Amino acid sequence: MSLLRVCGLSRSFGGLKAVDNVSFDLEAGELLALLGPNGAGKSTCFNMVNGQLPPSSGSIRLDGQELVGMRPREIWRLGVGRTFQIAATFNSMTVIENVQMALVSRERQTFGLWKPTRSRYADEALALLDQVGMAAEANRACGVLAYGDVKRVELAIALANRPKLLLMDEPTAGMAPKERNELMALTRRLVTDHKIGVLFTEHSMDVVFAYADRMIVLARGKLIAEGDAESIRNDPRVQEVYFGTGKTFQPHASLHEAAGGHQGHGARP
Repeated sequence: MSLLRVCGLSRSFGGLKAVDNVSFDLEAGELLALLGPNGAGKSTCFNMVNGQLPPSSGSIRLDGQELVGMRPREIWRLGVGRTFQIAATFNSMTVIENVQMALVSRERQTFGLWKPTRSRYADEALALLDQVGMAAEANRACGVLAYGDVKRVELAIALANRPKLLLMDEPTAGMAPKERNELMALTRRLVTDHKIGVLFTEHSMDVVFAYADRMIVLARGKLIAEGDAESIRNDPRVQEVYFGTGKTFQPHASLHEAAGGHQGHGARP
């Protein structure tokens, strides 16, 4: 059984079909990139998996359990972590306090904070920071960190819930090339060590081709290609969407069954 199974997922806004009958699977220990030009439906699809948007139709199953109809908090408690395009940390709190707050939330103790947070789960928080290379910065305020380091802290916060599935929304946005590669290499190591499935959106094609196991490509809400880097790179529909007008592609009705591509261009969608 796949870790994540998305079947016939659709979402309409009035007369606009933002996501149109999209299906894909994600295995434990796999990095799957969700790609497409602006307006392709990536964010809508991503937010439906996370529970922030209800689908108009379709199914989203995590380890066989249906997620449609659940709130984001409920989905998080089932083992779905998330990082954001703009890193979400408390700037006035120290690095370790940010992770401790995530651990307190995991243990459902956020309504009993008469005991100072700094005394709770400090060892576990430090261990998580060590995994992402931030243990030495544990007592610094997040607000003074370089952006790449903040992204590492955010990753530690996401790992605090021991996720089975990690959703990463443009994890390297705003980062320099060296920082991008360091963060994705770290993510790859954590995925391998803990068998976490990762679904991520990303505009930097060098990152995608270097680290994604597979890719799925959306255009105008439809799934138009999926597979490894080489097949995605050579797919004429993907080339048209990324480098042509994007107006004439004809999605294959049975594309999900015909999977098999990765990708590779240095262009940004």
